[in-house]
Amino acid sequence: MVPSALPDDIEALKRLVVAREADLARAQADLVRSRARETSAEAVIAHLRLAIEKMRRALYGQRSERGTRLLEQMELELEDWETTVAEDGLLAETAAGDATSVRPFTRRKPVRKPLPEHLPRERIVVAGPTSCSCCGSTRLAKLGEDVTETLEVVPRHWKVLQYVREKFTCRACEGISQAPAPFHVLPRGFAGPSLLAMVLFEKYGQHQPLTRQAERYAREGVDLSLSTLADQVGGCATLLRPLYELIRAHVLAAERVHGDDTTVPVLAKGKTLTGRAWVYVRDDRPFGGPDPPAAVFYYSRDRSAAHPEHHLSSYAGILQADAYAGFNRLYALDRQPGPLIEAACWAHARRKFFVLADIAAKARGKLPVIAPLALEAVRQMDAIFAIEREINGLTPSERVAVRRERSAPLVRDLEHWMRSERARLSRHAEVAKTMDYMLKRWSAFAGFLADGRICLTNNAAERALRGIALGRKAWLFAGSDRGGERAALMYTLIQTARLNDVDPQAWLADVLARVNGHSIRDLDRLLPWHWTRTPATLAA
Repeated sequence: MVPSALPDDIEALKRLVVAREADLARAQADLVRSRARETSAEAVIAHLRLAIEKMRRALYGQRSERGTRLLEQMELELEDWETTVAEDGLLAETAAGDATSVRPFTRRKPVRKPLPEHLPRERIVVAGPTSCSCCGSTRLAKLGEDVTETLEVVPRHWKVLQYVREKFTCRACEGISQAPAPFHVLPRGFAGPSLLAMVLFEKYGQHQPLTRQAERYAREGVDLSLSTLADQVGGCATLLRPLYELIRAHVLAAERVHGDDTTVPVLAKGKTLTGRAWVYVRDDRPFGGPDPPAAVFYYSRDRSAAHPEHHLSSYAGILQADAYAGFNRLYALDRQPGPLIEAACWAHARRKFFVLADIAAKARGKLPVIAPLALEAVRQMDAIFAIEREINGLTPSERVAVRRERSAPLVRDLEHWMRSERARLSRHAEVAKTMDYMLKRWSAFAGFLADGRICLTNNAAERALRGIALGRKAWLFAGSDRGGERAALMYTLIQTARLNDVDPQAWLADVLARVNGHSIRDLDRLLPWHWTRTPATLAA
């Protein structure tokens, strides 16, 4: 609209702004519902592909050993799509609720099976009203009751919780009074918080895909389909995202972060691509920092330098990392809001020398000779590592004092010895390449001598990624980019709980039981480091 066409009356302008905001809300709701319909269609396609492959197998038999793995891959892909559909469906419902005059989007779902009859029932009677909600009279008579069943689990014991809401009728005015319906973690959900926490932790903490979980539950007498479990995972990911954002802000407010990445195979059309899982860890305990440790994960489709630049776009501090070239622009002097301080990892450098000096590998015939220079480098580095173990947990000033007195002479001797020996070696020698790795970045390696906040290694980030490296053998790949992003969110929550010595499953159960009724202004009280300091009643 051109400025000349705008009304001069303030009230008319206000009405125009309100109308435009309503139009924008409707457009946003339509966009979210369109995305939900698209993901729902993709899930149907994946389901049909799996059904066709199973029927083809039943008719013609297994063509090769590769066919079994193909079927498992299709099941994992379907699991990821089902979870994405649930996540988008919940977002569509929320968007439709925020927009006033928008027809809500509903996704067709199969009728849910009744909860197994053989499971024991535990009646939890919700106390009824003591007075009539209509007229205030205390002359109430029981009219009946409504029973809501929730499937819940405790270790090695399944049960169905029956929330009984008694109805009372008033003999004075014949009004009917009843307690409100019980709380569910997810809209129209049937699973209790402990069951949801177990499913999430098994999938992302123990690396058990939902297909294998469903098989195990069936053997225990509880039939939960893959689509049902995927719905719950997708809904919980949406519900827990605010906690992820709080942890991310906490990590990037640190004086020093550890950064690293690892490969994550991602399913593509007819093949798998190599995606990346990035982690940034805040752990101030080595220099006596009072703030709690935490880790934030990101997912990307490739290893482009644009990803760490985006992750750390607002960060200005110390980055403890390996020599990945993608970090180089973060150390540039013209970077905004300022260059990061590069802190190299001595464990990476020592590992390169150790491979050349590994006597056990030589005994297995993997190396023709033991490199004496590599053995000497490992010996000198081990003396520096021994000092670091002694000062772990001291304040930055105390660490710097000890390093200047004891570590600095060892570092100077190592540099002088390495440069003199390097001058005698051919550029093609393996030991020379390993020495160059350190000598070209010597200022980054020696930076810990002047700053007590810097650690000697980047092992904090490598430990955070260890679970993904172990889990790849179980889940094989991420089903999609959305699945990778969802995994990054859950890895953040689980790893942060572990860093704070909190049982991730117990914490997730308590958070899921309370997060919907918790004040958004006080959401940080649900974070793992606060949870350990307050008595928490587990949902189980």
